Amino acid sequence: MKGYGDKPMRRIGIYEIAKLAGVSIGTVDRALHGRKGISEKTRQRVLTIAKNTDYRPNLAARALSATKPVARIGVCIPREIHFFYDQIRQGIWAEARTHEHLGVDFICRPVDRQGTGEAERLQELLASDIQGLILTPGDPQKLTPVIDEAEKRGIRVICVATDAPDSNRSSVVCVNPELNGRIAGELMGRFVTPGSRVAIVTGMLQTEDHVQKVHGFSETFPRVCKGGKVTEVLEGHDDEDETFVKCSRLLKRTKGLAGVYVSTANCLPVCRAVTVLGMVRKIKVITTDLFQEMVPYFEKETIVASVCQRPYMQGRRAVRLLVEHIFSGQPFPRNYFLNPGIVLSSNLRLFREIRHTDAATTGRIP
Repeated sequence: MKGYGDKPMRRIGIYEIAKLAGVSIGTVDRALHGRKGISEKTRQRVLTIAKNTDYRPNLAARALSATKPVARIGVCIPREIHFFYDQIRQGIWAEARTHEHLGVDFICRPVDRQGTGEAERLQELLASDIQGLILTPGDPQKLTPVIDEAEKRGIRVICVATDAPDSNRSSVVCVNPELNGRIAGELMGRFVTPGSRVAIVTGMLQTEDHVQKVHGFSETFPRVCKGGKVTEVLEGHDDEDETFVKCSRLLKRTKGLAGVYVSTANCLPVCRAVTVLGMVRKIKVITTDLFQEMVPYFEKETIVASVCQRPYMQGRRAVRLLVEHIFSGQPFPRNYFLNPGIVLSSNLRLFREIRHTDAATTGRIP
């Protein structure tokens, strides 16, 4: 095989393509398989790199999947919001590579969005001879019987990013969502003046992670901001168009609104609404998580702070807990809470989510 300049070149995989293209593994997967969610310019850049490097699917992985693996782990993670879930997937695959020599096989059955089609995907995974399962339960009430069935059959279940607390799942890996909301509430209380009115934009109040963040923020904010009040909780269902429309209406009808807390990674439509309506610096926006597309909004002071949930590390830790249990019998912690990061404009480039993207773009190693 020839590389650039007709020099022999090692055949590479999607991880290396992602680094060369300066995009996520999920974006490479979308480009190679013709799926939506990326621009045509990005798709062509990825395809050109794949062609020039003679990319082919990993034959060793195919050979492994052709025989019975030592252990098989199922993964059910949403595709959207891809800014957040792509980072979880990157963590899962990074940790998976470190255990390839053990013969660990991964079966992925993604859903388009959290809370849609989850039960069906989980049933498919339960029929695939898996020993472990990683999922993000968007509708915990509906999924609890499926999770309990899996555990009864000896399939150990780890929830990531959000929980199904009434189920018999083995563990959850996340940032404590109530703490996340409390941190955001305290930050907001420091940024706005006494007596301020603020609103919350969340995903779905049926999702444990979302409702706990709302609770933590709603309880903390009025204690820090004397006379402060949460006037409305808006459900955007992690849909960009729906959230933009609802947030625009909220900003127009609520005079004197001082701040908005976005409890999911779906902050871009909120930032766009604030910008379009000319409310930058008039409304303090506190967000959740961190990805490259947020940087301009930090620089323009549209976003004043964010609470990062470290999704990459969530993915890695979930895989590690399962592998250590399957091969070494290590017990599961009931809850594995990661320490959140408080992101400000002055320190945002210290976070992996930004350093990794910068390094991929410039060729530096993060």
